[in-house]
Amino acid sequence: MIELVSTDVVTKQTDDQTTRDRLLTVAETLLLGSGYDAVSVRAINSAAGMNPAAVHYHFGSKEGLVGALLEERLAPIWQAQLASIDANPTVEELVDIVVGPLAELTHDPVGQLRLNLLARMVLCHQEMQFTGQWFRIDPWVDLLRTARPELSRTAAAERWTLAFTLVLQFFGDPYSDRPSPPRMPVEVLRTFLVAGLSS
Repeated sequence: MIELVSTDVVTKQTDDQTTRDRLLTVAETLLLGSGYDAVSVRAINSAAGMNPAAVHYHFGSKEGLVGALLEERLAPIWQAQLASIDANPTVEELVDIVVGPLAELTHDPVGQLRLNLLARMVLCHQEMQFTGQWFRIDPWVDLLRTARPELSRTAAAERWTLAFTLVLQFFGDPYSDRPSPPRMPVEVLRTFLVAGLSS
C-alpha cells in the first residue's frame, strides 16, 4: 500500500526549512558585523522579518542557532575529505583532514567568524546539540585507532580531546567577540598535533 503525503505537510516542511535557512543566513551576517555578544535573538528575528519566537521555535536558543549554523557550514568540509581517505589512514593524514580545511577558513572574514564561534561554543562549554558525526569524538577515535591500533579507546579519546582543544585555541579565541587570524604558522600546530597523536 502506498502512503500519500499531504501537500500541506510537504509545504510546511519546505516553509520550515526556508525559515530556518533565512534565520541562519541573517544570524551569520549580524554576527559578522556586530560580534556574538552584541547580537540578540530579537535582533535576528527582526532582521529576518520573522515573529519574535522564530529562533526559539526552530533552534531553541541563540546557542542552538549558532550550533546549527556551525554544523551546517563546517560539516561538509570534513565530509568531503574523509570520503576520500584511505582505509588505513596515517596520523599525518588525519591531522591534515582536521587542520587543512580550518586553515583555509582563516583567509576570509566569514571563515574566521565560524572558527571563532566554534572555539567559543566548545571551549566555553556551551550546551551544544551537534548531530553530525564529525562533531562527535567517536569517529575520530576510531580513525586514530586504525592508524595506531595499540592505543586503547580511552587513550585515543584523550589524545583527540587535547588535540581538538589546541586546534580550537589556535584558530579562535573563545573570550573574544572578534575573530583574528592565528598568531603563528599553521605548520607549527600541525607538527605538534602529529607528534602528540603519534607518541
